Amino acid sequence: MPSQRHYSRLDRFLCEIDSLLGLCVKTAPTTQRPNPAADISEDPLSDAEKKLSAALMRVNHAGEVAAQGLYLGQSLSAKTSATRQQMRTAAAEEGDHLNWCQQRLHELDSRTSHLNPLWHIGSIIIGAVAGQTGDRWSYGFVEETEQQVMQHLQGHLDELPAQDRKSRAILLQMKQDEGEHAAAAHAAGAADLPTPVKKLMRLSAKLMTVSARYI
Repeated sequence: MPSQRHYSRLDRFLCEIDSLLGLCVKTAPTTQRPNPAADISEDPLSDAEKKLSAALMRVNHAGEVAAQGLYLGQSLSAKTSATRQQMRTAAAEEGDHLNWCQQRLHELDSRTSHLNPLWHIGSIIIGAVAGQTGDRWSYGFVEETEQQVMQHLQGHLDELPAQDRKSRAILLQMKQDEGEHAAAAHAAGAADLPTPVKKLMRLSAKLMTVSARYI
């Protein structure tokens, strides 16, 4: 019976880089869940409403690009295989969000952010640094990130045109999933991040959301 191969950190790093290259030229990993807006009919939107919905969904798509980078970076530097697998599972669910947002942008005759490569690469670095601090702090980073994302999504739900039921269905499912990710990180022993770190995370998220809305 052949012995099981034990991968070194370098082996895992090279495997993840290969995965990253596949992500750049293909699509993110997903769980293959159906789009929550698939069976919802399209209600008429004015030009201004359509433009607003597209801007909001472009921001959310950019956020999901960043999420892929964060989880990839954290899985690269995770201290245990259990943490690494949890990061990959969450990344696949975020991959669903990425696809749903992209599909909605297409339906709204709009585009994704031109700055997506920047968000992705920067987030990989941030995620890797978070992972290097230890699994408890890495989970703490996930919990705080998801808490901030839920607040951000609620703001978009409040701003979204009332008749854009398709975008609303997507954002509601995303918010539910983010809450589950935060709860899972908390249950795994997430450490409470220092207040300055939380403020810095909010500032960087604000920079991304404002930029992605227009660029």
